[in-house]
Amino acid sequence: MTLDDELAAEIREIAAMGVPPWHAMSVASARRVEDDVFGGTSRTVAFVRDLAIPGPRGEIPLRVYRDTDDPAGTLVFYHGGGWTLGTLESAGDLCRELAARTDRVVVSVDYRLAPEHPFPEGLDDAYAALEWASEHAGAFGGADDVAVAGTSAGGNLAAAVALRARDHDGPAISHQALCYPITNHAFDTDSYRENADGPLLTRADMEWFWEQYARSPVDAANPYASVLRAPDHATLPDATVVTAGHDPLRDEGRAYADALDDAGTPVEHHHYPSMAHGFLSLTDSVAVADDAMAAVAARLR
Repeated sequence: MTLDDELAAEIREIAAMGVPPWHAMSVASARRVEDDVFGGTSRTVAFVRDLAIPGPRGEIPLRVYRDTDDPAGTLVFYHGGGWTLGTLESAGDLCRELAARTDRVVVSVDYRLAPEHPFPEGLDDAYAALEWASEHAGAFGGADDVAVAGTSAGGNLAAAVALRARDHDGPAISHQALCYPITNHAFDTDSYRENADGPLLTRADMEWFWEQYARSPVDAANPYASVLRAPDHATLPDATVVTAGHDPLRDEGRAYADALDDAGTPVEHHHYPSMAHGFLSLTDSVAVADDAMAAVAARLR
């Protein structure tokens, strides 16, 4: 299917800002550009609180969102950015949308970034935040029902903490919402060939992101990094997997949904053929993105 007209217009606007490919910039410059282009907020929610919690190697900043007096549960959210980019600010719009649409307390996690903190340090922070939210989200009205969600690399972290919690008798997770997740260190899929030049994410970008995150081929093959390679996908939380037709990650997202289904883990796979990577950040201007966000929120409710 051809690219959605509304999404194509947004992509042209981003291109007009003069944004080079992520892999063509230094890490520091890419982080500044990511915050400049994708930061900001549009939806108002009732409550926002910044805090920090103890982590494996120092503090982990969190931002807590609530938009109802009677939350239905807690959602721990992990931002995207190839494990290398992204902040609480750049994830703000997504978190506000999720807080408003799911009636959950949303806990956004500012995990440590590669290459300064390669695998598994970001995952360690992600898991520590899950443990903290499971124990303390009640202070913000969050119920005992705890779900996890993430986009792209954040979807990878959400899937990885679900695997780790199952494998190590960790916190109970009611649902995992994985939006265009990274699931495998491999670049030989049809979607990588078809969408090697993007839009919004290219094969070269993904190769660069993996180089920042994984110190060695052994790390890249670890099932908590390449979650598709986990030996068992059974007895995991119910899942929602979102994929986009014009995304290099399309096929590995679909493969992860299939792996969950084959193992007997309840999963809904929502595929949007006319969308590209990152499209859920465009709910204000792209109708299909708004519909997709509504579907994800309905599952989390």
